[in-house]
Amino acid sequence: MPNYDYDLFVIGAGSGGVRAARVASGHGARVAIAEEHRIGGTCVIRGCVPKKLLVYGAHFAEDLDDAKHFGWKLESATFDWPTLRDNVLAEVSRLSGIYTQTLENHKVEILKQRAVITGPHHIRVGDRAVTAEKILVSTGARPQVTNRPGCEHGITSNEVFHLERLPTRIVIEGGGYIANEFAGIFNELGSKVTLINRSDTILRGYDQQIRDRLLQISVMKGIRFIFNAPIDNVARDPDGVLTVHLKTGESIECDALLFATGRIPNTKGLGLDSAGAQIDEKGAIRVDDENRSACPSIFGVGDVTNRVQLTPVAIREGQAFADSFFGGKPTKVDYRCIPSAVFSHPPLAGVGLTEAQARNQLGSIRTYTSDFRPMKNVLANRNERALYKLIVDEASDRIVGAHMIGPDAPEILQVVAVAVKAGLTKTQFDECVAIHPTMAEELVLLR
Repeated sequence: MPNYDYDLFVIGAGSGGVRAARVASGHGARVAIAEEHRIGGTCVIRGCVPKKLLVYGAHFAEDLDDAKHFGWKLESATFDWPTLRDNVLAEVSRLSGIYTQTLENHKVEILKQRAVITGPHHIRVGDRAVTAEKILVSTGARPQVTNRPGCEHGITSNEVFHLERLPTRIVIEGGGYIANEFAGIFNELGSKVTLINRSDTILRGYDQQIRDRLLQISVMKGIRFIFNAPIDNVARDPDGVLTVHLKTGESIECDALLFATGRIPNTKGLGLDSAGAQIDEKGAIRVDDENRSACPSIFGVGDVTNRVQLTPVAIREGQAFADSFFGGKPTKVDYRCIPSAVFSHPPLAGVGLTEAQARNQLGSIRTYTSDFRPMKNVLANRNERALYKLIVDEASDRIVGAHMIGPDAPEILQVVAVAVKAGLTKTQFDECVAIHPTMAEELVLLR
């Protein structure tokens, strides 16, 4: 039997790679993990965590405005971007340190260098050559920026957390969750926001009623949307002002341009072809339901496989991989009914089938909606309505989809996702006594 340096070598210390490394080590494997940037990956360093902290910070704009209706007398409030930015980055560093400590506590060897695969069991780490029985690629994905003249003047979600100053005017290109989340953040913080999109649809994949409601509220809040408007080129004057020229002929001046047009898997230059691993047309590693590539000793989890680009999915895949191949517990990830959320202003979330998907797949369905002003919004004189929606299979009474937009929608939807995943029926929802007064009670009162 070959004698390898490691039982498992992980390339990329993001959520999926860290979970796989520490669990495999806990099962007794000799594990090393290589990371050329910072421990923690996209979610911790430049994604979910710092973004959500900015969302919290931005929401104070509305909370402070609403407070006067609840009897609070506040002097004029001012916002300081460097304070929020630096506190967020400090929290990111703290969490990266915790991830590092977790790996060390589980006796995982950390190599802070770029790793390149040179064969089915061979890896080059800097100037060092090592071998491993199994190689796990968990290098995540990176922002996609199309090659148009002047695009180098823009930034992506990697750089947005490090802005020296809050832009007075910002243009955001994209229609997905990253674009809409940062549109809400910058709008609440006082920037003039223009969101441009190459198509006429935002948040493709979410229920149409819910995304239409977000668009309506966003426009009401002052965000400008321009649809069917690809960028032609970007120019920058000596004072740093950007002019974004659209193919429609319109031009927009701004202080910052954020590209949020999707993410592509980080497979370039990893040497996967040297071992026979296959890459698809989008640059992702092709893997089977055991996370194994075309090369039997090389595996992939997380965004680099481009199956479902969500942190909790990467963690589940890393856990399943480690349990299957080092813990003697064969496990496969169930990709049905994965809940997701957009931390926009207000946030939205969904699980299961949208109404359109349900009609196409099931034919006969029932839909239940509740369109209401949350109690807090009523007293604050804020004309912003929440929308909850359940989709039910007519034949079985089973709830096959749940979608909502409004305050704390992701927090509420997480619990609803358990019920949808478990196959509960509308009758069972109806039999549940409501907690009053709450927003969530609408889910068991829908008639």
